[in-house]
Amino acid sequence: MSAGSQPTGEVHPRSIVLLKREGISTEGYYSKSWDSLPVTPDIVITVCSNAAGETCPAYLGNVLRAHWGVDDPAKATGTDAEIEASFVQAYSILRKRIEAFLNLSPDILNDKERLKQELQLIGNI
Repeated sequence: MSAGSQPTGEVHPRSIVLLKREGISTEGYYSKSWDSLPVTPDIVITVCSNAAGETCPAYLGNVLRAHWGVDDPAKATGTDAEIEASFVQAYSILRKRIEAFLNLSPDILNDKERLKQELQLIGNI
């Protein structure tokens, strides 16, 4: 699931174009608040960029948390090519991190402390 502190009401059109170009279905994607998640997740990974003054969630009680900060490409300025590069960079960073998470050994997933350490390491990729 994905959600944010200040949803805009739409998934950014550049995100949709980029995901489709990468062969990722965007059907059913919509902008939503973390206040309206249908279930409480087991793991919360924040991607807000503290340097950009974005709000990171401090909710959801006792869930496993990690921070994988990424600059929000929707806030990028500059030429069209520079803005597009911001979206590509954010996608590339998150893809590498998600792939690293998916490649974790199953035994790590059952060890909350080791998983937390691995998630923090992945956030540095």
